[in-house]
Amino acid sequence: MTNPVNHSYKNELLRRLNPGDLALLQPHLELCDLKLKMTLEKADSDIHTAYFVEDGIASVVAATLGKETEVGLVGFEGMTGTALVMGADYSAHECYVQSPGSAFRIGVKPFMAALANSPSLRLFLLRYVQSFHIQTSYTALINAKSSVEERLARWLLMCDDRIHGERLAITHEFLGVMLGTRRPGITVGLQVLEGRGLIYSRRGEVFIRDRNGLKSSANGTYGQPEAHYIRLLGE
Repeated sequence: MTNPVNHSYKNELLRRLNPGDLALLQPHLELCDLKLKMTLEKADSDIHTAYFVEDGIASVVAATLGKETEVGLVGFEGMTGTALVMGADYSAHECYVQSPGSAFRIGVKPFMAALANSPSLRLFLLRYVQSFHIQTSYTALINAKSSVEERLARWLLMCDDRIHGERLAITHEFLGVMLGTRRPGITVGLQVLEGRGLIYSRRGEVFIRDRNGLKSSANGTYGQPEAHYIRLLGE
C-alpha cells in the first residue's frame, strides 16, 4: 500500500488512510477509554459506534445454546463495526473488551456518510474486513483441529501482537471462554508452556518469556492470517 503514515495515531488503519479519507473521519473521531468487559457490540443488535482501537484488545465472541467462544481479536491493527463497511447495520456477534485501553470512536451516521462519499475509504476498509475474515476462518479451523496447547500458544502470540510489553492480564476462566475450552484444560496447557520456559503464569496474569518458543509450540497455527494482513494492508 502507498498510503502515507499518519503518525498522530496508534491505530494502524487510521495511520494508513490517505489525507482525504482521514479528513472525512477526523472531525467525528472521539478518543475514549476501553474498560474491561465493556460491550462494544451486542449480538443481533444495531451497531451504533465503530471503534478504531489505539491500545487494548477487543474480543468478538460467538454464542449459541448457552455456549460461547472467541472467534476474532481486534487490537490497534483494526476496528470494530466491520459489518458497517459491508453495508449491514447490525452485529451478528458480541464484541467486548478483554484488555483495557483506548480507542477513537465514531458514530454510525458520520461513518456511513464517509463511506458513501469515498469509494477509496470503503475499498481500503474492505481490505481490512477481508483480513479479519481470514483470521476468523483460521480460528475456526484451528479450534476444531489443533490441541489446546497449540491453540493457547497461538492465542498468546496474537495477544502479544496487540499489546505493549510482555504482560497479559487474563484469568483462566476468561481464557476458557476465549478458546472454547474447559478451565482444567487451560490450566494444563499453561503448565506445559511454563514448563518449557516460554511463559510465566500466575493468578490473572501471563508473562511471555520466549516468543520464538511459543511460535514453535503453536506448530504452524500462527502466522498465516498475520501474513495476509500485511499483504492486504502493508507493513
